[in-house]
Amino acid sequence: MSERLEDILAARKQKLENIQKAGVDPYPSTTERTHTNQQALDGFDELQGKKVTLVGRIRSWRDMGKITFSHIEDGSGKIQVLFKEADLVNNNENNNYNFLAHNFDIGDFIQISGTLFKTKTGEKTLQATSYKLLAKSLRPLPSEHYGLENEEIKLRKRYLDILSDPSVKDIFIKKNRFWTSMRQFLVQKGFLELEMPILEAVPGGAEAEPFTTHHNALDRDFYLRISLELPLKKMLVAGYEKVFEIGRIFRNEGISGEHLQDYTQMEFYWAYGDFDGLMNFIQEMYQFVIKETFGTLEIPYQGTVINWGGSWQRQDYFELFKKYTGIDLNSTDEKELKDFADKKHIKYEPFARKGRLIDLIFKKTIRILPEVTLQPSFLINQPIELEPLAKRDPKNPKAVQRMQILACGSELGKGFGELNDPIDQKNRFEDQLKLREQGDKEAQMLDEDYVEAMEYGMPPAAGFGISERLFAVLMDRSIRETVIFPPMKSEK
Repeated sequence: MSERLEDILAARKQKLENIQKAGVDPYPSTTERTHTNQQALDGFDELQGKKVTLVGRIRSWRDMGKITFSHIEDGSGKIQVLFKEADLVNNNENNNYNFLAHNFDIGDFIQISGTLFKTKTGEKTLQATSYKLLAKSLRPLPSEHYGLENEEIKLRKRYLDILSDPSVKDIFIKKNRFWTSMRQFLVQKGFLELEMPILEAVPGGAEAEPFTTHHNALDRDFYLRISLELPLKKMLVAGYEKVFEIGRIFRNEGISGEHLQDYTQMEFYWAYGDFDGLMNFIQEMYQFVIKETFGTLEIPYQGTVINWGGSWQRQDYFELFKKYTGIDLNSTDEKELKDFADKKHIKYEPFARKGRLIDLIFKKTIRILPEVTLQPSFLINQPIELEPLAKRDPKNPKAVQRMQILACGSELGKGFGELNDPIDQKNRFEDQLKLREQGDKEAQMLDEDYVEAMEYGMPPAAGFGISERLFAVLMDRSIRETVIFPPMKSEK
């Protein structure tokens, strides 16, 4: 295979030399185009008999002696082209049939002028009278019928995967629609999009291990942000009432079908919004975005139809935990939780404390149950040990106003009634700091600057965050398949 590829490369480089020796620039800087391919097809009746100029990549090539049928493809679609020796201008040595037939390949970009007609089989076709090379390709494209078969190569050379598989190309068209519709919804609801820094002195807003980097000009280390939360909430202190950002965040954690190390997330914060109102708002937003992206609220997922419409069930964390484990989170302690984890063979780190144990048990015994997490629902009122940034539930001081969107067996969004008591916030940060000192790298750091901002006064607020995991689940694909260039191990 390597020898054959070398032969192909050598042959194409020879053609490149032939083109250059003929005085033709194989990579010109100007292009003339009167219509896209799709415009030519759609406007065929009106354009017949008129000169049109189309451009695109050569995707097929059938040399039949003195005529060649080809297809060219631009961003709008494909169209058939007919090259006839008699039609090309013979007094121009670089625009004759022989020059074309001997030096052009599938993969080259070309500009073609001519007139439109229909073949005997009824296919709309451009009959060429002149052509111009726009870019010479030196490597062969993957087979149009078989594409790329190696999954690792697909992810490393995603441009080839997209080029050879229309369904992959469609993923990223839908992904653009997904984020665009979410932005549209928030802007229509009066939210202001702001850009917060990616480099942070103290990473916060989530339980995750950060990446570190060094700032040469300032001669200090920074962290790549693991969340958008704390800087955006400072904007509530500044006087903005509705703010959001759609941006990249970075978490130095494991790879799985649901986890990436750098990915896009949306977070918004809503001054004077409350917990119940937040859930109604989120349900409306999800239904708008899904309908705009997919045209329906009934989305297939692993053989089951997920119905995102209607009013979603609200499931209480304490009630679910007691129902499926027998443990009452209002009165349990670390020993009871560890005994249960040991009995169920749930592994936990030596430094794991009550909050981490509760979270592990829930994920390993309850979140895996289809009756709990298959159809969309709100999981509400988590134990205070799980969330240092949410308000306490006024009905139960051992719970906080946190909700998660559960669907398709996964967490697909998280929101809070935001904690705005600076003293309570500092105490919870200090509890997290103790966990870090005991070895928990994902416990949150104490952000003194954020606490100081709260001391100036932060209005009551609701907040919410959602990552591109939701889009991957809606596409029924691994999250690595729904990003163009996922992080990969270095090639051997």
